[in-house]
Amino acid sequence: MSIHLEEYQDLLEDLGGQAAEVLEASWQEATRAFSTGGLKRYYLEGARSLHSLGRGSEMVVAFVQEAPDLAQELGEDAVGELVSSAIKMYSKTSGAVITLLISTSPIAARRLGDLRLFGGYLRLVDNLLGQAPRGVRPMLEHLDELLSQLTLGGLRRWATWGAQAHRTDLEEQIAYFGLESPESRSVFQKERRGTLFVDVQRRINLYLRSLWARDFFMRPTSGDFESREGYKPYIEGFTIFLPDAFDDWEGLTGLDLYRAAAAHAAAHVVYTREMQPEEAPRGVTGVLTELFEDARVEALASRGFPGLRNLWTPLHTATPDDGEAPQALLARTARALLDPDYRDDHPFVTRARAALAERTEDLEAPGLARALAEALAPEFPEQGYMNPRQVAPDVLYRDDNRYMWAFGREEDDFETLMASGSNQERVYVTPMEMINTLDVPGAGDDAQMIMVLATEWFRDGEEESINQQEGKEPISLPYHYHEWDYQMQLERPHWVTLLERRPQKGDVAEIDAINEKHKPLISRLKFLIEAMQPQGVQRLRKQAEGDELDLNALVDAQIDLRMRRQPDERIYVRNIRQVRDLSVLVLLDLSESTNEMVQGTETSVVQLAREATALLSGAISKIGDPFAIHGFASDGRHDVEYYRFKDFGAPYDDHARARLAGMKGQLSTRMGAAVRHAGHLLQQQGTQKKLLLIVTDGEPADTDVRDPQYLRQDAKRAVEEVGKNGVYSFCISLDPNADEYVERIFGAQHFMVLDRIERLPEKLPMLYAGLTR
Repeated sequence: MSIHLEEYQDLLEDLGGQAAEVLEASWQEATRAFSTGGLKRYYLEGARSLHSLGRGSEMVVAFVQEAPDLAQELGEDAVGELVSSAIKMYSKTSGAVITLLISTSPIAARRLGDLRLFGGYLRLVDNLLGQAPRGVRPMLEHLDELLSQLTLGGLRRWATWGAQAHRTDLEEQIAYFGLESPESRSVFQKERRGTLFVDVQRRINLYLRSLWARDFFMRPTSGDFESREGYKPYIEGFTIFLPDAFDDWEGLTGLDLYRAAAAHAAAHVVYTREMQPEEAPRGVTGVLTELFEDARVEALASRGFPGLRNLWTPLHTATPDDGEAPQALLARTARALLDPDYRDDHPFVTRARAALAERTEDLEAPGLARALAEALAPEFPEQGYMNPRQVAPDVLYRDDNRYMWAFGREEDDFETLMASGSNQERVYVTPMEMINTLDVPGAGDDAQMIMVLATEWFRDGEEESINQQEGKEPISLPYHYHEWDYQMQLERPHWVTLLERRPQKGDVAEIDAINEKHKPLISRLKFLIEAMQPQGVQRLRKQAEGDELDLNALVDAQIDLRMRRQPDERIYVRNIRQVRDLSVLVLLDLSESTNEMVQGTETSVVQLAREATALLSGAISKIGDPFAIHGFASDGRHDVEYYRFKDFGAPYDDHARARLAGMKGQLSTRMGAAVRHAGHLLQQQGTQKKLLLIVTDGEPADTDVRDPQYLRQDAKRAVEEVGKNGVYSFCISLDPNADEYVERIFGAQHFMVLDRIERLPEKLPMLYAGLTR
C-alpha cells in the first residue's frame, strides 16, 4: 500500500521550515528509491531521528536530499547504516561534519559498490573521530578524489598512517587529510592501485553477457583491507565476489585479470549443476576434485568460446622446475589440463592430462570431477591429511571453489534458528509424559528445553490446549523453496525458508460484531448461496451416449425409419450429478502496511480483510466447498511466516473464528514463497478444481531485496508454477497503483484492483460467487 506524505503532517511540523520544504520536493524521488516499508522505516523515521539530535536543520536537509541516491546505489539497508552511524558519531564531532558525512555518502556508495564495504567505510570514519578528529572534515571534502584512486583498504592504511603520524599536531592533521602535505601525497601514491573494480564493473558485466547472453551478479570484496595481496575471488549464492582492485601483472592489465577471474567464476555458475555427495573432504580426493572441476568448467567454456583459453593460459606460470611439493605439482597439473602446448613429463601430470582427455566428449557427465579425483588419488605422490585451502594452486584468477561444495545444499538450519529468535530445544512428547513430567507452570525465555505435544490436546472444559498454556509458540519444520532470479534466468535452489506459525487467538465477539454490522449483505448472500448449492441429479436427453435409453427419442427414430429418413442417433439419456468439486484457499497479505488506516475511515486494512474473510467463510461453509484461510508475512528470505487461520477439513467453528479475530499485520511481503506453499497445500486436495484467492495491499517487497522487479518476477514465476499443477490464481489488490504490476504477475482477467478498499467485505464474497459459479 502506498504512503502519502500528507499522512505525516506531524513530522512536517516537527521538521519545520526548510527541512519540510526539501522533504516535499524530494518525495517523488524517494518513492521511486524506497519500498513502501522502507519509506517509513528508513526515510521518514531516519529524518525524524536526525532531527531529534538537535543539531540544526542542515543535517536533516542533507539526509532528505541524499538518502534516495544512497538507496538507489546500495539499497535501503545502507540508509539505515548511515543513520545509525550518524547517531553514534554525533557526540564525538560537530553537526557540520555529520552533515558532510551524509552529503558525501552517495559518493562513497558509488565508489565502493557494496553494502558491506560501505559499512566498513562508516566504521573507519567513526574510528578516525577518536584518533584524528580534525582530519575527518578535510578527508570528507576530498572523498571523491581519494576513492577514485584507493580501495577501502588503501584508504584505511592512508588514514591510519596520518592519524598515527600527526596524533598531537592538529594543524598537520588538517594538512595531511586535505592532501596538502608531501607525506600525504607520498602515502597516497603508494596506496594507489592499478584497476578498481567500480571502474570496470559495467565493462565486465557486458563482457559476460556477450558470452552467455545473461546477467551475473558481481560485488567487490575488500581483499586488501589488511593485506595488499587481496583475497581470492569467490562465489556465494549466485553472486560473484571479485577483489576491489587488481594491479597490472607481468604485462597483463588489471582489466585482463578481471576478465579472466569473472569468466572463470561465471563458468562455474553456468556449468556446475550437481550437488557434491559431501562437504569438501580434507584429503587428496578433495584437492583433486577441485582441480578437475576447475579444468572441467574451463574446458566446457573454451569449447563454446575458444578465445577464453588464450585469456587464462598466460596466468598459469608453473614449470617443471618448480619441484614436486604438493602445491607446485598441483599448479603444474592445472596448467597441463588447460594448455595443450605445455610439456611436463611428471608421471602424475601425464596421467591426469590423459584421464581428462579420455572424457573430453563427456564433460557434462554427473560426478565426473569426483570420479577422476578418486581414480588418480592413489597415484598422487603426497598422501594423508591435506587442506585444499593451503595447497591449492596459486593461480591468480581462480576462485576458492567454495561454490562447488555449497551448491544445492541446505545451509539455512542455523539461520533458521537465529530467525526464530530462540535456541531452546523442543522435545515432542505424549500427553502422559507432558502431565507427569511438567515441573513449571510456563516456559520462560531462559528455559533450555520445552516439551511440545505433536497434536493439540485440551483439558476438560478448557478453551486453550496444553501447548498454548505451557509452551512457547511452536513453529513448523522449515520448508525450503526456490526463488526465480529474473536477471540470471535461473532458480536459486533452497533460497527461501518458510515457517508455519500458530496464529494468535482473538475475541470471537469481534466476528459476531462483523456479522451484525453486515446484516444487509448477509441477506443478499443467501440468494447466491442457494443458487450455488448442488441441485441433485440432472437428466440430459438426446445424447449420443448415456446411462439409459430415451423413449421419446426412440419413437422419433422409429418414425424416421418408416418414412425412409436418416434417424437421429442421439437416443440416450445421461444422468449428471450436480456436485461442486472445488477447493478454495484464501491467502491474505499480512504485512506491516495492512495496519494503516484506510483514508477517510477509522478502519485499518487488516480489519477490512478480517471482515471480508469472516463473511466469505460463513458463505462458503454453507455452500459446502472445502476451503482454507491462510496468511503470510516475511522478514527476509530466511523467515517467511505462514499462518493457517482455518484449514481444509477443519470446521468453521469458534476456534477458527477466534484465530481470524486475532489476525494482525507485521513485517513484509515475500509473495512468491507463500504462493508456492499455498499451491503445495492445494495440490493435496482431491478436488478437480482448485482456486487460490490472494488478497494483498501492495506489491511484493522484502527487507533484503533492493531491486523492485526481483520479487515481482518471482511472484509471476510462482503463479505460473502452481498454474501448471492445476491451481487457478486470482488476486484482489487494494493498491490503487497496482495496475502497473499486478497484470504482469497474474495475467489478464486474473486480477481485480479495488479502488475503494472499504468495499472489500462486500466484493470478496461476490467475487467468489462469480469465480466458482
